[in-house]
Amino acid sequence: MQSIMNPLLGAVIFSLIFCTSAMAGDLDSFKGDKGELAIAGGTAHIPVMKEAARRIMTANPEIRISIAGGGSGAGVKQAGEGLVDIGNSGRKPSDEEIAKYGLHLFKWAIDGVAIIVNPGNKVRALSQEQVKDIFAGRISNWKKVGGVDKQINLYSRDEASSTREVFWKTALQEREIVANVNIIASQGAMKATVSQDPFGIGYISAGFIDESVAAVAFDGVMPSQQTVKEGKYAITRGLYSNTKGEPVGLTKKFLEYLFTVEGQQIVAEQGFIPVQ
Repeated sequence: MQSIMNPLLGAVIFSLIFCTSAMAGDLDSFKGDKGELAIAGGTAHIPVMKEAARRIMTANPEIRISIAGGGSGAGVKQAGEGLVDIGNSGRKPSDEEIAKYGLHLFKWAIDGVAIIVNPGNKVRALSQEQVKDIFAGRISNWKKVGGVDKQINLYSRDEASSTREVFWKTALQEREIVANVNIIASQGAMKATVSQDPFGIGYISAGFIDESVAAVAFDGVMPSQQTVKEGKYAITRGLYSNTKGEPVGLTKKFLEYLFTVEGQQIVAEQGFIPVQ
């Protein structure tokens, strides 16, 4: 019998071993290291990536870590093609992507995708049917859902975004999104846009919510760390960091750090659910 490990099974087994052994690591593991690390992909990951990088580079100025967005699709592709050391995705890469690129997956957080409106909007709860009708253009005035008599301005992410994919699959149940929706490039841009539009509605990672926008209850449940953790809030996804092949050197140490007590504290501080 030919002994060939399924690429997906290999990735899962390696990730489990990696996550278990990583708990003992901390910033001390970076002592004496030098080099550069390139990270790109999902924009939801950026706050955690930046804070982890800041702490690592403060502890060891000989290490330089660059962080870029681009979306989950770009993160998977760039990691797979060797253009970056770590490619982030807000979805689990497909079996085809894992096999094609030889990816190893590291899920270090769970995230909720929150529907948001401007803080001045009094609509703070929507049913799933209302959300589907709004994004399909069947409900186009806030008055229809208890708001003011004003047109609803729709904002969505592009098709490379895993936030959009999760929202489309879970909240919209793969129903259509109206063709004239305004496309927004990133989590930060979505938050900024809705915060400035009294009649706008969009969606972002729950970890990005602050006083500049208002979260909307979905089918009676508000997005929060607690409701996501308890499985009460429906629109959720994992946050992954992916590498081409088994990570080594600085890449391995950075990923290990995300699973340490300190790394998982960063995850929680940024509004996500730690996996540990």
